Amino acid sequence: MGKIPVKMKSVTYALSPFQQKVMPGLWKGLAGKLSHKITENWISTILLLGPLVGTHSYVQWYLEKEKMDHRY
Repeated sequence: MGKIPVKMKSVTYALSPFQQKVMPGLWKGLAGKLSHKITENWISTILLLGPLVGTHSYVQWYLEKEKMDHRY
């Protein structure tokens, strides 16, 4: 069985260096969007941030305890 060469067309997407408004609506009203998402999904926010904040505070407490341990 021989291989038959097939011509393929390629599509190249490029962004103009002169284009200034790539994503204009991304940062507009970001605080309002975030507060809406948090108030809409507050239980998920608590379940996500609770363990993260708890772990971070425990690690900070443990490191401080390790630094002060030699004093006693």
